[in-house]
Amino acid sequence: MRLVFAGTPETALPSLRTLIDSPRHEVVAVVTRPDAQSGRGRKVHPSPVAELAEEAGIEVLRPAKAGDPEFLDRLRGLEPDCCPVVAYGALLPQSALDVPRLGWINLHFSILPAWRGAAPVQHAILHGDEITGASTFQIVKALDAGDVYGVVTEQIRPDDTSGTLLERLSFSGAELLSATLDGVADGKLEARPQLADGVSIAPKINVTDARVDWSAPAMRVDRLIRACTPNPGAWSEFRGHRLKLGPIRVVPSAEPLAPGAIAVAKNTVLVGTATHPVELGELQPQGKRLMSAGEWARGVRPESDDRFE
Repeated sequence: MRLVFAGTPETALPSLRTLIDSPRHEVVAVVTRPDAQSGRGRKVHPSPVAELAEEAGIEVLRPAKAGDPEFLDRLRGLEPDCCPVVAYGALLPQSALDVPRLGWINLHFSILPAWRGAAPVQHAILHGDEITGASTFQIVKALDAGDVYGVVTEQIRPDDTSGTLLERLSFSGAELLSATLDGVADGKLEARPQLADGVSIAPKINVTDARVDWSAPAMRVDRLIRACTPNPGAWSEFRGHRLKLGPIRVVPSAEPLAPGAIAVAKNTVLVGTATHPVELGELQPQGKRLMSAGEWARGVRPESDDRFE
């Protein structure tokens, strides 16, 4: 099949590589978000998908909006049979959905209808799910509501962050997407409607959502930090300055501490929650490098009345 692949971040790269290497399909172009500023210097960089496509000699389309007339004209001119999508990051209007004869097939990182939306992996961890996965489905106008072609499952490990879990899903999902497109090309794979029960929504988690509430139970604090690692990054404040927090460890055997209270012993830094204290791992003070909690504590020397706000 002639494919126009839509995607933007690194998460989409395993799928794009798999389809480029497929003997059954031809990726004639990719659609990605416009170049954006990133890094400390805020320099403008192409998306990871754009970089891979350019290395492979594949045409790159960067529409500001997927409904732009120039983009739609070029998409029609490419005559794609199907448009696979992985984390493109923008809405597709009906005028774009109507172009490929077999539609747009999305790889979504949840077991639909659970966690429709922008941040399914983060919400799966945040809400304590034990199993998640990836689904391929036909894109329709309603959010992640199209008929499903296939599903793979993945166990959520106790130490998983959204980053580690999404990395695993990006590879197993790439295999699922490739198999889905093979089945669609053969005319042997039929999409099935999603179940009416079990629908949940996973909106984007922003920086405000990622602030740690130390009055919550330790399990909740742990899940929030893992869900927000690496993005947008969980954080708290100490002496009026923001600290970005890496994954922690719940310590049920430690002496109880008031929520936000700090206890330092050698290289160990404990912080109180509503239940058990937690041991800090790595953290990053605002404007400084990533460091261990012990190194941070030796620098700031927390006093008895200091606490995370």
